[in-house]
Amino acid sequence: MRKPYIAGNWKMNMTPSEGAAFAKNLAKAVEGTNTKVMVAPPFVTIPAVVEALKGSDIIVAAQNMSDNLKGAFTGEVSALMLKDLGVTNVILGHSERRALYGESDVFINRKVLLALSEGMDVDLCIGETLEEREAGKLEEVLSRQVSEGLKGVSAEQMQHITLAYEPVWAIGTGKTATPEDADAAHAFIRSLVEKLYNKGVAEELIIQYGGSVKASNVKALMSKEHIDGALVGGASLSVEQFLPIVNFDK
Repeated sequence: MRKPYIAGNWKMNMTPSEGAAFAKNLAKAVEGTNTKVMVAPPFVTIPAVVEALKGSDIIVAAQNMSDNLKGAFTGEVSALMLKDLGVTNVILGHSERRALYGESDVFINRKVLLALSEGMDVDLCIGETLEEREAGKLEEVLSRQVSEGLKGVSAEQMQHITLAYEPVWAIGTGKTATPEDADAAHAFIRSLVEKLYNKGVAEELIIQYGGSVKASNVKALMSKEHIDGALVGGASLSVEQFLPIVNFDK
């Protein structure tokens, strides 16, 4: 059985003081849950959140990282810096990084391999735009993103990879893929991973859904065979909205 995995990507929200207060409240609220929970604060908020979550099972992730460990890369943050703060996970390939900052599959793959080599777990985001979906390119886009994003990743390293399927047209728009559409995409992604590796790796892989996930739709999404969790944006910014998503099975 794949353990449910709910992650909150705060994006460019939450100052250090706001993040610390939120984290303390969330830690109390999720005590005893059977769900794996992760939060991804902005870089400057990470230290305060790590401190606030000491003794908690909540994972702290970064929203991105450099493809270099150190050097003359102004404004970048490296895996070494993140690890020194107590960060164990990193989100890579988010649709906003791809669309707004031009990150390619090859560039994202460099980050994936670097993060894994540094002992970090990776939440790798994939997904199609509305134009690509309407043009019938869903499978083509996912095939490319999965194969390129995981290039050079061994079967053993796949235990440190989570895939997050986020149809770009459903992120922050209020639109959500139907549970059936989302599950079909997840099933296709799992089949891709089986072809790249083997059935065992594919069956153990956690695949999250991301795209306007909220309390009102999480139960229907999580009831599907191939949907193992959620990568939550806006609804992860308040405990009142995020907690029902974490506790989807209650």
